[in-house]
Amino acid sequence: MAGTNILNTRTINYLELSGNGRSYRVPPYQRDYSWSEDQWEDLWNDIADLRPRSEDRHYLGALVVEGKSDREFLVIDGQQRLATLGLLALAVIARLRAMADDGIEPDANRERGKELRNRFVGEKDPASLTESSRLYLNETDNAFYQDYLVQLRKPLNPRGLPKSSRLLWDCFRYFVGQLESLEELRGNGRAVAGLLSETVARQLLFILITVDEELNAYTVFETLNARSLKLTTTDLLKNYLFSRISVSADLETLQRRWRSLVATVDQAHFPEFLRHHLLCELPKVRSQRLFKLVRDRTKTAQDVFRLIDDLEGRAELFAAVSDPNHGYWMDLPGARAHIRDLNLFRVRQAMPLLFAAWEFFSRSDFVRVLKLVSVISFRYTVVSGLNPNALEPVYHRAAKAVVDGRARTPAAVFEHLKPIYVDDERTRQNFALLAVRTRGQRKKLAKYVLARLEQDAAGGRACDPETDPGTIEHILPENPVDAWQETFPAERWEASVYRLGNLILLESVANRSVGNDDYAGKLDAYRRSSYALARQIPEMAPETWTPELVDERQRRLAERAVHLWRSDFA
Repeated sequence: MAGTNILNTRTINYLELSGNGRSYRVPPYQRDYSWSEDQWEDLWNDIADLRPRSEDRHYLGALVVEGKSDREFLVIDGQQRLATLGLLALAVIARLRAMADDGIEPDANRERGKELRNRFVGEKDPASLTESSRLYLNETDNAFYQDYLVQLRKPLNPRGLPKSSRLLWDCFRYFVGQLESLEELRGNGRAVAGLLSETVARQLLFILITVDEELNAYTVFETLNARSLKLTTTDLLKNYLFSRISVSADLETLQRRWRSLVATVDQAHFPEFLRHHLLCELPKVRSQRLFKLVRDRTKTAQDVFRLIDDLEGRAELFAAVSDPNHGYWMDLPGARAHIRDLNLFRVRQAMPLLFAAWEFFSRSDFVRVLKLVSVISFRYTVVSGLNPNALEPVYHRAAKAVVDGRARTPAAVFEHLKPIYVDDERTRQNFALLAVRTRGQRKKLAKYVLARLEQDAAGGRACDPETDPGTIEHILPENPVDAWQETFPAERWEASVYRLGNLILLESVANRSVGNDDYAGKLDAYRRSSYALARQIPEMAPETWTPELVDERQRRLAERAVHLWRSDFA
């Protein structure tokens, strides 16, 4: 984090955090309160364990704040913990008030509650006699927190509260219940107060990181993420964009559009979506520099809404590319298979090109680009296993050429993609060595390849890998019986069993019947199969199955694969 203007990084306890008139404000459009009983219980158990061991300390992780003044701070990360501790403090004060109302040391317990409120919650305004707060939550939660919880008022209809406000109320009630049920605290106001003023205040520690502006907050944020403290990039990006808006009507509009946008692309995938959007124009967009790019390009409210306009135009396509059954493909049935392939191959680097092709090409030409990307991905990623880092700059250049009008057809796009199009000879050589484990996600890949090869061998008879009932048969079984050693050396079994030359599709009943049988016991099922590639096995190897035959069969499949997965423009 060299060069970052961090005002302070230190370990701090909850008492210091709350003292000297400091106030903490969650930016208006940070996410709502979301902790539930699992998190409350974890915190309560930590506190209960600490209570009898006054010398022990417990870290609650990093708290990242932006210093607005020496006493005012924006909470960049840590709002859930601060809100929960604030609710625990209020529960302690409420418990002391209830004890006083029940006649248990009434004067002393009221005084204890007053002092704890002044120290950890806020002070009473001398004019309105309402209680102030040192913690301000986001736009959704703050009114309920200030008007009910800080004032210790019960809402008239807790079940009718918004979800996050109901969680706040339930959290407060949870801690009240724990304070009431802990035997050593019953009737003992001093012990109840000490739980907050000693255990919580002095034994719970934070790593407080104070920065002086949003960009430095983001730098810290990325560093913490690298250390497995799961923060939300999307929240920080959102906070910056909303900070550029000053008109309340614009804020309401932006909030509405933002929610719709994030719901479309999914919050967890929003940084990826934004990065691919920027890669249509920029040659390199690193995840770690994403915030700085947005900050440098988005200075005014007009810039923010221009960015939102652009993102909204691409959000649905981004979501659709992850879902072969998305409504986008109802009117483009030819696209669905290619979308399915790209998801099977786990290819995302082509997204900028797909954005550009969708916006500047006809729908039929968009489908041709999809097919081209699918073919390139199969040759480059699946068959050849080449470095995926080389894909992104090539797809950027192709996308930029489409946007700039230098590539007006799919054939012109192919010219820009030639550096990542593996030629026929190299594809043939690599396919001849390809092995695909038939478990998990790779099992789907194996069936996809076999189904495409089968359809070609059967003269075009449909063989959809998603719906075809055939199952994957290993000619040399995954668990061979000893009889296989006569023709297939045991030391070759592991290297051969998942080779494509050793795999066929077979009817499930027949597959179960042959099981781990020797080769002779399988031949009749192969001869009677409806699958063309299965029927070819007895013709190719009427008596035995050997490593040399696996090699030979896979070379033949490689010839078939080269023409099956070939660019229309090569």
